[in-house]
Amino acid sequence: MAKPRPSYRCTACGHLAPKWVGRCPDCGEWGTVDEAPAVASSGRPGATSVVPASPAKRITEIDATAADAMPTGIGELDRVLGSGIVPGSVVLLAGEPGVGKSTLLLETVKRWAEMGRRALYVTGEESAAQVRLRAERTGAVHSEVFLAAETDLDTVLAHAEQVAPTLMIVDSVQTMIAGGADGVNGGVTQIRTVTTALTSLAKNTGISVVLVGHVTKEGAVAGPRTLEHMVDVVLAFEGDKHSALRMVRGIKNRFGASDEVGCFEQRGDGIHEVPDPTGLFLHHRDDDVPGTAITVTMDGRRPMVAEVQALVTPTQMASPRRAVSGLDSPRVAMILAVLEGRIAVKVSDVEVYVATVGGMKITEPAADLAVALAIGSIRRMKALPRSTVAIGEVGLAGEVRRVSAIGRRVAEAKRLGFRHAIVPAGSDDLPSGIRITQVADLHEAVRAALVTSVDAYSF
Repeated sequence: MAKPRPSYRCTACGHLAPKWVGRCPDCGEWGTVDEAPAVASSGRPGATSVVPASPAKRITEIDATAADAMPTGIGELDRVLGSGIVPGSVVLLAGEPGVGKSTLLLETVKRWAEMGRRALYVTGEESAAQVRLRAERTGAVHSEVFLAAETDLDTVLAHAEQVAPTLMIVDSVQTMIAGGADGVNGGVTQIRTVTTALTSLAKNTGISVVLVGHVTKEGAVAGPRTLEHMVDVVLAFEGDKHSALRMVRGIKNRFGASDEVGCFEQRGDGIHEVPDPTGLFLHHRDDDVPGTAITVTMDGRRPMVAEVQALVTPTQMASPRRAVSGLDSPRVAMILAVLEGRIAVKVSDVEVYVATVGGMKITEPAADLAVALAIGSIRRMKALPRSTVAIGEVGLAGEVRRVSAIGRRVAEAKRLGFRHAIVPAGSDDLPSGIRITQVADLHEAVRAALVTSVDAYSF
């Protein structure tokens, strides 16, 4: 047998190096590379075969009903998960501190227990009494919900064996400590070991496990990248501290679509699902106001009606200010250039302010047409009808390009009572019962939205 080869491992990221170095070449940390146990080389290209514990089966012989999802009782969460939680699956829910992860999961275990199923909530960040107080405040107390304030992995596994739940929450994975693993609490090695043990527990016992994860300053899931590969579902819990709106966004899902979005509202008595969040992104008023336009954006697979507002003010500055909120600033600047260069809407001598209503963030180009019409509306001081929606991407030549899921967008506008939709020319699969105007460029779009039969087309 060949002589064992020494190796060196970084305790921060787990990177293996053939020789000792002062700084880890992978994560860049200093003084974290230590000698790892030597690995003996067998000197053979293949490993010794073993008898499998269970023989391989034909795929047609596998019972797929064992992986049927079980609903959580929260419709918006089930929507993102893909109709519910699959038995034996591992779900990672990540979000910023204070966004409401623990509150949402307390409501989840309460709904879970109301269906006659047992749940175990393991907290490593709070005491059991603190969790009980929050549960009382939000009405999430149930006799079939078990609480355990533990950080030791072996003790957590023992609790799971004793309680025998069908759903276990671990809040959070960064606080768990594996006794046989190196590294500090919350380090890469510890997180990898804890996740591996909990994943093995889920697959062997059929217990559904939900891990709560922290995020970095950049918004990424804290810990090793392999953490996201090890789990079955990765959900991002997003929210703005200035708004009560919360969104659960699917990032990875082995059992359903990975682009679904669930909407919630944070209130004093807990977190509540919002099946129809459109009202949060529209300003309700009795009359039309210049400088506003309505569009339908797609957040994952979900169409959402949003309002875009624009304001222009005269200025003597050589470089007028452009302030954008909730939209992509470079795209708004491009639309301003197209308006002035293609249809002579002068904006070079005014300050321009463009924003969305309700704190909504729109990044897709389908909102270009609404932005252009809102700016044209305020420049002409003529309001767009409240019953009109504008959907389309604007090109540098002034053309209005087609966008995806146009039929679902228009159908959502029709459902909410809008009577007129301005869409790109050539759009198909459009619903009936709503007036459709197909436009090829901004000239036609402005005529359709702002000009009546007696108006002159001028700005």
